[in-house]
Amino acid sequence: MTTIRMAHLRTQRINFAVFAADAPSRRDVDRGELLHDLTVQARREGLRVDKSALVFSEGGRRNYYGTPDLVRYLSRHGISHWTHTLTV
Repeated sequence: MTTIRMAHLRTQRINFAVFAADAPSRRDVDRGELLHDLTVQARREGLRVDKSALVFSEGGRRNYYGTPDLVRYLSRHGISHWTHTLTV
């Protein structure tokens, strides 16, 4: 089992989740599957998630993968704090 940090936040009436995780292969198709699985898990835990993204380090930089407008928002504003953990 793995514990993943997660931020469940709300802005402009949109509930979103950001997961501190990356696919081991670092391929977009695998990132998409991971994001889907984590989003489903968060919803199963009772969280409302309208949009979601992964956050990970690559080449010493913080990167985001997910819903394009959420990725743009996170690139400008970042994440204020982690609010939950998911065990997967």
